[in-house]
Amino acid sequence: MPDAAAIDEPTMPILAVAQGRALVRLNRPRQHNRLEPSDLAALEEILTRADADPSIRVLILTGTGKSFSSGFHIGALADRLAGKDIGAEDRDAFERTVDRLERLRVPTIAALNGSVYGGATDLALACDFRIGIEGTRLLMPAARLGIVYYGSGIRRYVTRLGVAAAKKLFLTAQPIDADEMLRIGYLDEIVPAESLMARAEALAATLAANAPLALAGLKRAINDTAAGSLDPAALAALRAHCAESIDHAEGVRAWTEKRTPVFVGR
Repeated sequence: MPDAAAIDEPTMPILAVAQGRALVRLNRPRQHNRLEPSDLAALEEILTRADADPSIRVLILTGTGKSFSSGFHIGALADRLAGKDIGAEDRDAFERTVDRLERLRVPTIAALNGSVYGGATDLALACDFRIGIEGTRLLMPAARLGIVYYGSGIRRYVTRLGVAAAKKLFLTAQPIDADEMLRIGYLDEIVPAESLMARAEALAATLAANAPLALAGLKRAINDTAAGSLDPAALAALRAHCAESIDHAEGVRAWTEKRTPVFVGR
């Protein structure tokens, strides 16, 4: 995996794949990894590849530099208000990209290498796990910008953090620290900065060792249940598919033989 300190020039998100794990690194450190429209397009391409590549079993999302991300480029909003010609702007691109990340087939880990602001708070919230470093802060400034947030983002805040936490973060537009992020369930863990990637890799290894079909089915069922959109027929089909899989048979054999299973994703 690439070393964050070795990547100095701002670019679109960088993808590295090794040992069944995809590492996606936001790479505009001088702008606190703000997300440009081109970054969203690149992220969509990366997510499509991750869904299509059976060798990828988990995805880690992190950033270069001192911040995880400052969210969508506010300058684009200012340009819109100023009436500047910004071409065929896709106003739903951010929401669509975050929703796409939430629906990704494989488990996802947000390794928050620093503070997280605006839309990036939802980008990380769309991941299945979030590990942050000491000193991390979170700020959702929608109310200070005169914005009513998009629906799926509000749903994620409410279903993952609860109504009270969602109201506090959205309506006060005040930052919270890492301890509060952990208390409300935004973070699963807080680690020293130097331990972040090692901890994310360890969690990725644990996830990648489990049966890919079961992971994908469980993730989808949990997300759909949280969203109030679970389809019993679709769940039954997922369960039947996994029950008939090679991996299910391997898992049962390995359990009885007291050995580590070797899953193939079929």
